[in-house]
Amino acid sequence: MQQSAVPELAHTHTSPIQWVATATAIAGVVAFSSVLQPDPATAAQPGPGAKPARTAVAAPDPSGVDFPIECGPAKVLVQKKASGDLDGDGRPETVAVVRCDAGSGTPPNGVYVLTRAADESEPRVVATLVDPKDRLSVTDFALSDAAVTATLLGYSSADVPSCCPDVKDLAKWQWKNGAFVRSTPSGAQSV
Repeated sequence: MQQSAVPELAHTHTSPIQWVATATAIAGVVAFSSVLQPDPATAAQPGPGAKPARTAVAAPDPSGVDFPIECGPAKVLVQKKASGDLDGDGRPETVAVVRCDAGSGTPPNGVYVLTRAADESEPRVVATLVDPKDRLSVTDFALSDAAVTATLLGYSSADVPSCCPDVKDLAKWQWKNGAFVRSTPSGAQSV
């Protein structure tokens, strides 16, 4: 057996006292760090002319809303919904695409905007973007950047069968001057 040229070092072998000293040091650091906590956060007071902070409000739920659509004995079916602040008041609105749950065929859609005031418990319809009387079907429905967009499928005349819409229109609604204004999205092409 060959002897090592380097003498054996004492610190390469741990003893129980070293483990106890290490554990005590770690416990001391943890205990000391729990005493030294950062100061609690304080909210800055708004300056003159600043608007007060708004409280978060849940978007209106369209289930159970009395939509202005005539379905006879059939129930109203909410097909799609999206929520966001459309009018810039800090409270979310919900846009719902609804139709009668007829079981067969393609009943026309209605598109409604729902809101709920701070003192109201139930949401209410505040705008009709698409009236079911116009015999339109809504596809590619979305809400983004405070705008509602949809593809509308319709009919060029009353002679066109309900199964086969022959008109396609792209629509965009935005809140301007106290009302929803409809336009055609940029880059839209009619078929």
